[in-house]
Amino acid sequence: MLQTDQRALGASSLVVPALGVGTWSWGDARFWGYGQSHTQDDVTQAYHICLDAGLNFFDTAEGYGGGESERLLGQCRRADGRASIIATKFAPLPWRASSSALLRALDGSLERLGVERIDLYQIHLPPPRLNPIMDALAEAVQSGKVRAVGVSNFSASLMRRAHARLAHHGIPLASNQVQYSLLHRNPEKNGLLDACRELDVTLIAASPLAQGVLSGKFRVGTISRSLTRRIMGGMALGIGATRREKLEPLFLILEEIARAHDKTIAQVALNWLITRDSCIIPIPGAKNVRQASENAGALGWRLTEAEHAHISQAAPLS
Repeated sequence: MLQTDQRALGASSLVVPALGVGTWSWGDARFWGYGQSHTQDDVTQAYHICLDAGLNFFDTAEGYGGGESERLLGQCRRADGRASIIATKFAPLPWRASSSALLRALDGSLERLGVERIDLYQIHLPPPRLNPIMDALAEAVQSGKVRAVGVSNFSASLMRRAHARLAHHGIPLASNQVQYSLLHRNPEKNGLLDACRELDVTLIAASPLAQGVLSGKFRVGTISRSLTRRIMGGMALGIGATRREKLEPLFLILEEIARAHDKTIAQVALNWLITRDSCIIPIPGAKNVRQASENAGALGWRLTEAEHAHISQAAPLS
């Protein structure tokens, strides 16, 4: 196993690699084409490659593929036999935003994953009422079914409230998972990154490659008209010709720095996040061996301060 940078997950007892693995695409046919673009064999091989590279922190959710992502991850874990750290999520939709619903959903995730305890249990989106959900998370920790708790898609102010409520139970808020990449730098503008630093909360960076855009595969001259717009989970990511032309100066800088380090554009984009702050852990997706191997190459080296600043200046705060 390769040596990787290790980071504490907030103020919890969990220590994870500086790069995680997103599994939204595992088992998800609707948005990610599971069964066509990739299969169970693909994700199984990707899982092995990740562990070989020291990447043993996997993020999933009950809603990914209708629970299929959790089932596949659990199967991979049992078949491989090596230790892994698993994070999953509960979605407190209006008709199930109660303590009892969370605890039932937790049992369902435990069964699909085939584990007795989940390492990081997260709230997938802000609930209609915060305190009962935070209290249920505390109960889950106290029952021994969860090691650490986090939130996802919470604003800085709502994260502070969640942190304070959990503190009443003597439990730290370990993480907040939000979209963060070179193309989506809102955490730097809206106070979330500063709040994570202040409260000792890890910022788990979802979509760190902007759903593939930062891999370079959508650059000018590399994409057909039929692929100029992708709809993922109700979120539209427009990458038409004008948008791609505006991104080209950034790609040229990424390309130059990638050549200097014998890396790919995607690896540079991930390393930019990893070296941005020690409280940030990106979780790029890995649905096959190629993606898993490329993600692993983002670790074991560092951008220089000058390179990091050059990239930051080329990527607009958005």
